[in-house]
Amino acid sequence: MTGTARTPDPPFTGRFVFLVDGLTIGAFTEVSGLSVQIDTEELAEGGQNHYTHKLPGRMKWPNLVLKRGITDSDNLFEWFAKCSGDGFAKEDNRLERLGGSVKLLDTKGQTVRRWSFVEAYPVKWTGPRLAASSRDLAVEELEVCHCGFKPEK
Repeated sequence: MTGTARTPDPPFTGRFVFLVDGLTIGAFTEVSGLSVQIDTEELAEGGQNHYTHKLPGRMKWPNLVLKRGITDSDNLFEWFAKCSGDGFAKEDNRLERLGGSVKLLDTKGQTVRRWSFVEAYPVKWTGPRLAASSRDLAVEELEVCHCGFKPEK
């Protein structure tokens, strides 16, 4: 084989930025839930004993779970508060579902890949476990419900 073609190195997966409706919610150290599953329905055909037909069904999008260390930005908690409790009541009991994205950044801060999603709202926020005897980092976690990913334009 000739030439100097080389497979690019995979990007470092330790830097993520989470945006909702153009607002940076925060930088995260861990993101899970970037997946989709298509349910199937089995249909047995009379006289066909070798297999069953498998028909595609609905798509399932698991919640995104984002974890990060504590920072001085309140964007994450403000978005959560707007979608629940008094914030939800102020919006005439209408939940505003927003689009957003998770960006994977390289070591220079440039976007390597972006996963955009639609109709998102936060469903769970967990603050850090605080214990004077612990040496663990203070980490907060956000869980976001959404209705699927969309292609980048």
